[in-house]
Amino acid sequence: MDRRNFLKVSAAMASSVTVIGAGSVMASSASTSGIIYSAKDEGQWKGKNGSHAPAIHIDGSNVHVMTRHGMSEAHFIVRHTLVDAGGTVLGAKTFSPTDKPASTFTIPGGYRGKLTATSFCNLHDLWVTEITVN
Repeated sequence: MDRRNFLKVSAAMASSVTVIGAGSVMASSASTSGIIYSAKDEGQWKGKNGSHAPAIHIDGSNVHVMTRHGMSEAHFIVRHTLVDAGGTVLGAKTFSPTDKPASTFTIPGGYRGKLTATSFCNLHDLWVTEITVN
């Protein structure tokens, strides 16, 4: 398997960890420390939050996810995923090193609750940001 396919498979697997345990994984940061990173738990990647944790902006039913990260063949954001509070994947987008790491997903009308956005870096693992839609 070439490196690109390996990274895509790894990103999909990492996203499934978030999906399978969206409620329980995020509830206990002690159980995810060193596996999933966030602005509050940068773990071994201290100082990488600003360029790896996804930023979320909601505009009506559109959720914009952006990772402020440079993109190169050697170091890039592989994938974004948006997951609702029940663990349903609302959308996912895979990037190549020449893409801008930005994506837009649509949430169901009237949705209220937590959303978790993931950003997977080929060098610095899986990062999550949560937001609550009121």
